[in-house]
Amino acid sequence: MSNKLHIVSRHGDVLAFVGQNLRAARQNAGLSQAALAEASGLSRRMIVALEQGDTNISLSRLDRLAEALGVGFADLVRDPAAQTLRLDAVAWRGRHEDSVAVLQASVPARHEAQLWAWTLAPGERYDAEPDPEGWHEMIVVVEGRLRLELAGGPRELAAGDYLVYPSSQPYAYANASEATTRFIRNVVA
Repeated sequence: MSNKLHIVSRHGDVLAFVGQNLRAARQNAGLSQAALAEASGLSRRMIVALEQGDTNISLSRLDRLAEALGVGFADLVRDPAAQTLRLDAVAWRGRHEDSVAVLQASVPARHEAQLWAWTLAPGERYDAEPDPEGWHEMIVVVEGRLRLELAGGPRELAAGDYLVYPSSQPYAYANASEATTRFIRNVVA
């Protein structure tokens, strides 16, 4: 399933939130769908479908939309009616029902900081597209073993281990073990 946003959060349908928030941010920026498509490098057809809640989108493409609109990633996925910094939005689910990524919170940083709780079932992996220059990830393994595949080579992390790395490179998370892996992911932009 790759890194597509397509799951229902505890508080509602994330794609519906993306549609509402995308339309509002685009209109606030005074952009047409065609102008946003050009600014983000995505097709107008995809933007139309997103605003209608009719298509999936990769997390990195959603980042590109947020950047083109001058808003944070969390601004596009959060429940527009929420009154808290907690998001608790399921933004990725793997092939196995135990593999899930939950964006728990987001606060302002230079651009944005995000707190994620990830779970990977045995044999599951997540392949990421590079983030913009200057972005970093901080990973802390809570349970099991995580294999991080980075441009400089793979890194194996056990429970209690952590790693900070620039995410402006291709990278992947993999669980090659027989047990479930849980880790915390912080994204700083």
